[in-house]
Amino acid sequence: MKRVVSISLGSSKRDHQVEASFLGEKFLIERIGTDGDMQRMISLIKELDGRVDAFGLGGMDLYIRAGSRCYLIREAAKIARAAKETPIVDGSGLKDTLERRVIVDLTRQGRLDFRGKKVLLVSAVDRFGMAEALDSAGADLTCGDIIFGLGLPIPLRSLSHLQKLAYLLAPLVCQLPFKMLYPTGSKQEKIDNRYQRFYEEAEIIAGDFLFIRRYLPQSLPGKIIITNTITSSDLEELRRRGIKTLITATPEFNGRSFGTNVLEGVLLALSNKKASEITPADYNRLLDELKFEPRIVDFS
Repeated sequence: MKRVVSISLGSSKRDHQVEASFLGEKFLIERIGTDGDMQRMISLIKELDGRVDAFGLGGMDLYIRAGSRCYLIREAAKIARAAKETPIVDGSGLKDTLERRVIVDLTRQGRLDFRGKKVLLVSAVDRFGMAEALDSAGADLTCGDIIFGLGLPIPLRSLSHLQKLAYLLAPLVCQLPFKMLYPTGSKQEKIDNRYQRFYEEAEIIAGDFLFIRRYLPQSLPGKIIITNTITSSDLEELRRRGIKTLITATPEFNGRSFGTNVLEGVLLALSNKKASEITPADYNRLLDELKFEPRIVDFS
């Protein structure tokens, strides 16, 4: 049995373990949260290094991406270096393939028409593949990177604006403590409604769920959310707020959807390639074989 472990900077309350089969291979998939403790992440990776088939880096990205440029996040790179034998992935490979495919498939199958729809993508540098797919599908896109990443109420209304700003700021932002960029540990449990107006003006809210949840208003009737890493308690929270439809790019396993870093670890293990060798074409080939479908929950 292959084993994939996501070591997450996030809350241990979201930990989960499941057995599943992919293309005839049995997998044990685990998620271990460290409640914001980076040293514990490093210790766990060192302890399990060489004993598991792939690590997922959860609760943080290795890179900020805009256009064709990638910027390595200093603290994430330090954690990833703890793995000497087992490959470690952060989900960016699937964000650039699976999440693009989901937007295209939702449009092609007539499930969701993005043309002219007001879409708030809470962080486009975290999901640039999704951002490009939404833009190509004709969405009226707002990128919330400055709002939700830096805490400034400045919406970016186009990908070109995002790219220009990212080219200027990303080299500096990547050196900042990660806790300044993303909710970690107990901060993931807190909800702040200061940016409510950006949620209310959108018809579709997309991106990382913890970013979305951090500023989630008490009531959002009729909204559509496209996200990932959803637990059963998250489902009830969205239902209470009047959300119309939830779409997750990854499928459901035992009542929850795992993050892209976990499933990228699965695909890497299936590929029998090194992390440095696997390509978007490899991911797309495996996705074709796996026939993953997005999880769609209609609360109405």
